[in-house]
Amino acid sequence: MKAVRFHEYGEPSVLRYEDIEQPVPGVGQVLVRVAATSFNGVDGNIRGGFMQGPIPVTLPHTPGIDVSGTVEALGEGVAGLEIGDRVVGFLPMSGDGAAAEYVVAPAGILTPAPTSVPLPDAAALPLVGLTAWQALFDHAKLTAGQRVLVNGAGGAVGGYAVQLAKNAGAYVIATAGPRSSRQVETAGADEVVDHTTTEVTEAVTEPVDVVLNLAPIDPAQLAALPALIAPGGVLVNTTVWMPAPSDEQRGVRGIDLFVRSDAEQLSRLVALIDSGELRVDVAQRVPLAELPAVHAQAATGELHGKVVIVAPAA
Repeated sequence: MKAVRFHEYGEPSVLRYEDIEQPVPGVGQVLVRVAATSFNGVDGNIRGGFMQGPIPVTLPHTPGIDVSGTVEALGEGVAGLEIGDRVVGFLPMSGDGAAAEYVVAPAGILTPAPTSVPLPDAAALPLVGLTAWQALFDHAKLTAGQRVLVNGAGGAVGGYAVQLAKNAGAYVIATAGPRSSRQVETAGADEVVDHTTTEVTEAVTEPVDVVLNLAPIDPAQLAALPALIAPGGVLVNTTVWMPAPSDEQRGVRGIDLFVRSDAEQLSRLVALIDSGELRVDVAQRVPLAELPAVHAQAATGELHGKVVIVAPAA
């Protein structure tokens, strides 16, 4: 089968489009015929060798944490899935990914794919959708009527976070640049702050209950965010190379989010998509052979929006 792999860590040029053996599912595993994967920022960090501690991979490694596709074969002991089922999932980060025609996945991470969007587009959901869900509901315990600041709402996680917070009945303030402000408004933000012209600390004049920081801001900006949060509130931070600050005197907690695969939560996100309450935004659909160019674009900061990587047709 065709796959994209890297045999050593380094620049995007280490990625090779090549022929490799098709994997065979073991006990509790499923072989998925890949419709698509997607590009996530962590893919570039893994390829560059910056994540060898938290995410140890075996070289050569196939990237691609998100997968949408069709069940092709079942390993021993798999129940609840049938050959031909359309599925979506968040693959184990340290295993081989879905930048290939086929991938082996633990059966327990897969959930039925949404029926209201094309199967390849469903690959845009798992990692970023689960990040937004876990930040708002697992960690921040968001409830209706609360005020939420989504700092860095213009990215893929931010788009889902704004929609989910609005669906939950929150008042949402979002920061975004000029390129993505319209998209953030469409997602349902009550206020959009242009972070290129206005400091968020000046724009937020009433305390918020929750801050979700998705932006790679400088340490001083991150340290200023707890002051915007009401006593007893929460700052959830995804830029985990800078620990989330807290304010113990006022009971403001800082939480660093490490997203985890969760098929039950993913199925709830799928249900929201199929009911029309959650929109999947795909900026580009790129053939698998061109994945190295996507990594190169991301490395120069020129990649905007969620990019889906489409596997070759059967």
